Amino acid sequence: MAATADEHLKLAEEVPLDPALEICDAHHHLWERAGERYFLDDLLQDTGSGHNIVSTVAIECRAMYRKDGPDELKPVGETVFLESVAARAAVDSTAKTRVAAAIVGHADLRLGDAVAAVLEAHLATSPGRFRGIRHSTTWDAGDAIRSDAPAGLLSDTVFRRGISCFERFGLSFDAWLYHPQLCELVDLAGAFPAVTIILNHVGGPLGVGPYAGKRDDVFQAWSKGIAALAERPNVVVKLGGLGSERSGFGWHQRTLRPTSSELAEVVSPYFEFCIEKFSPYRCMFESNFPVEKRANSYVAVWNAFKRIARRYSGDERRALFHDTAAQVYRIGPMRTL
Repeated sequence: MAATADEHLKLAEEVPLDPALEICDAHHHLWERAGERYFLDDLLQDTGSGHNIVSTVAIECRAMYRKDGPDELKPVGETVFLESVAARAAVDSTAKTRVAAAIVGHADLRLGDAVAAVLEAHLATSPGRFRGIRHSTTWDAGDAIRSDAPAGLLSDTVFRRGISCFERFGLSFDAWLYHPQLCELVDLAGAFPAVTIILNHVGGPLGVGPYAGKRDDVFQAWSKGIAALAERPNVVVKLGGLGSERSGFGWHQRTLRPTSSELAEVVSPYFEFCIEKFSPYRCMFESNFPVEKRANSYVAVWNAFKRIARRYSGDERRALFHDTAAQVYRIGPMRTL
């Protein structure tokens, strides 16, 4: 008798490896959009599935915006939401994870100098947790791949005036772009050496549209960009995010989810190249949930990361799973009464 879809998913369940290892999940979202909901209870179900997730970094996803008021201040609504989630989790005696211990919001950097008022509003809303801004600059010439920004935005003079405000407020910039744009980020990082830049999702190597079936060519172009970016000491990188549809691995179409061994085999060339170029002390693992949830389970994702990290020393593993993220996002130890 053929197994049902539910039975296939059960077959894919795994026991967490090295369950005592402390983890800061450096990138996840909370949202309600297009009939899909992923809020605190959903996240805690995943973080409570066996790995030792001690803290998380909540990243903007254009959700929960204010419905009225000036357009430039509407993204502050998401920080209000995330701050309330963090506060709720902090007083929940059953929650072992410091959810949204750091918050990254959105501001339209095309406001230039005027973005300062938006940054001040974010910080006033979340003075103890707000750490930076993400403004997606993803762009590709092909219609098959979603573009969130016009071409060349990272070089735009007004956009860069917005970035120039970050040093004054002590904020970082989460960079989300595609692999052909990596050299643009190299130039931006050189122009703002005092601003910490966090590259999301290993720089977005693409595998769909015009990049489908060209995995080796993409890897060559991507690796050149990563190597050049690693020369900028103010840049760190998040290891994760390859379970999205844009990566072209097709895991979301499978009835039986990949095992952690399979995941590790596929993503390790990307992760190990980043670790080689940046060092473990400038790399951090991320779940990218719930985006990754469409393709892989939370347990399997972190098991895959742990399989990849076996070759590194104890200090290096602690950096990859916790310490780099905690340092970059300024997440201190939990206070005890």
